[in-house]
Amino acid sequence: MATEPLAGQGRSRAELARGPSALRRFMLLRMASISYPGTEAEQLLLAPQDLRTADPSFATEIYNGHFGLAGSLVELGSQSPFEITPPSEGWARELYGFGWLRHLRVAGSELSREQAKALLGDFLKLHKNVRGLAWQPEVVGRRVISWLSNSVVVLDASNPKSYETFLHSLTAHLRYLSASYRDAPDGAPRLVALMALVYAGLCIAEQQAVVDRYLKPFCKELDRQIMSDGGHISRNPTALVELLLDLLPLRQCFMARDRVPPKQLSDAIDRAMPMVRFFRLGDGTMVRFNGGGATATDSLATVLAYDDTGGAPLRAAPNSGYVRMERGATLVIADVAAAPSGALSMASHAGCLSFEMSSGEHLVIVNCGAPTPDHDDWRMFARSTSAHSTLAFEETSSAIFSGANGSEPAANAELAGPPNVQTSLNEEDGALVLKGSHEGYAARFGVSHARRMELSPDGLLVRGEDALAAPKGLKGEAQTSGGGYAVRFHLHPSVSAEMAEDEKSVRLTLPNREAWTLTANTPTVALEESVFLADERGPRASFQIVLQGGLEEEREIEIAWTIERTAAPGEAPLPQAGDAAAPA
Repeated sequence: MATEPLAGQGRSRAELARGPSALRRFMLLRMASISYPGTEAEQLLLAPQDLRTADPSFATEIYNGHFGLAGSLVELGSQSPFEITPPSEGWARELYGFGWLRHLRVAGSELSREQAKALLGDFLKLHKNVRGLAWQPEVVGRRVISWLSNSVVVLDASNPKSYETFLHSLTAHLRYLSASYRDAPDGAPRLVALMALVYAGLCIAEQQAVVDRYLKPFCKELDRQIMSDGGHISRNPTALVELLLDLLPLRQCFMARDRVPPKQLSDAIDRAMPMVRFFRLGDGTMVRFNGGGATATDSLATVLAYDDTGGAPLRAAPNSGYVRMERGATLVIADVAAAPSGALSMASHAGCLSFEMSSGEHLVIVNCGAPTPDHDDWRMFARSTSAHSTLAFEETSSAIFSGANGSEPAANAELAGPPNVQTSLNEEDGALVLKGSHEGYAARFGVSHARRMELSPDGLLVRGEDALAAPKGLKGEAQTSGGGYAVRFHLHPSVSAEMAEDEKSVRLTLPNREAWTLTANTPTVALEESVFLADERGPRASFQIVLQGGLEEEREIEIAWTIERTAAPGEAPLPQAGDAAAPA
């Protein structure tokens, strides 16, 4: 399963981790001394509820010298985690964000409290200098929220000096955030930085001026980021769950201080909740588009417990750029928009016109999804069109990754396009019909791509057609290569697949012995290895069905395919040994 060489390069993760330059740090510190409207923190009135799941065994792991974050387990020995070289950026972000404090809080033992105090002391001693990843505004914002939410485990009322030291450091963090939150990358990072300031204004005594100063920009940013249909501006479905885990306790903080939550906050929550349900497939997981990876089922369940909006999800989310087609037990969700602009696209995928499909409680067609932080080497492939269930032309992506000089882009490179995306979703005689097109290959190869998908009234047939058109003939490398295309259908690892004898169709068997058959009119129908990246345990081997051919001298071709249910649950014969075994 090859990926295409992609031109260009973005800012490297190392560059991002270095944070502000020395001059910028100096200016931020000077600004922090005059821009923060609050006074020195003297008393905490309120600890926000931390809705993220906590594991009390974390304290025992630390005691045994293990520190596991972001999928990486570090053997500390006698060292502090703040003294070592982080094994990955994801591990470092979680370490400096202090979200792990919740594990020590729920452990509830004297040992866990002493561990929390010691680790906080290590950070305050070893990271006084405002530089590096630990002082990126979004990381500082996450740290402030974590400190406030888990303050009970680090504060010792019998030790006034340590209490004062903690509040002094908290104030310094807030002063820094007041001057630096605008430097956070656009999207959720900037919102978290602003949110931390509002949290602090509510949780610390005599900080009304802080709430007054930052509530307006926070609400403005919230209105901008949670769009009219409830999706997040990054187009990442899982971003909604993470933000709601912070927004819900923030609303509670307003009520705990006898204040009416701002309308923008309540409205954003009410918009986002139905979209979380919109993005769920039949097995309960979130779709894997634009940075979406493994579903944190505990977090999702927590968020959904607060959902009292009711009603069926919308069919179309025009602001977010997705459609949801549901008939019978079959559900199809498709990406029908271009990447967001600028820094918002740094985790986006070139998956326009890709789709995922479930039947009942089982996934059938998926995208590869974003890998976990400890498998960053897969991230560039995960963002490519080839990692999605759609058509790729000349083994290139339909959107352009930023960069220059023909070198491979950084994993967090910005993404642009594809241009001129057009879509419609209609009901025709009880069937749902999606039509979409884009010109992501027009400038490079002179080719446009259009996709039509129809879900039958009973949900037992998905009829698809991918059309390629080159009205002025092929351009560039496609002129000599013949304009090769590949229409991919990535299968969930739980799906067994077997090629038919005529090599024009593939039989799919689900874990409940329900069977579907994919048939196509292309010169080649192949069953190849794939990989499912959106799993907390790491990449899993899977299959993909690949329809291949070339445009050659034709100015327009139509690639027709169907996915039809051929056996109801329990009816299909069990796969034989050796059939559809996952590739090693």
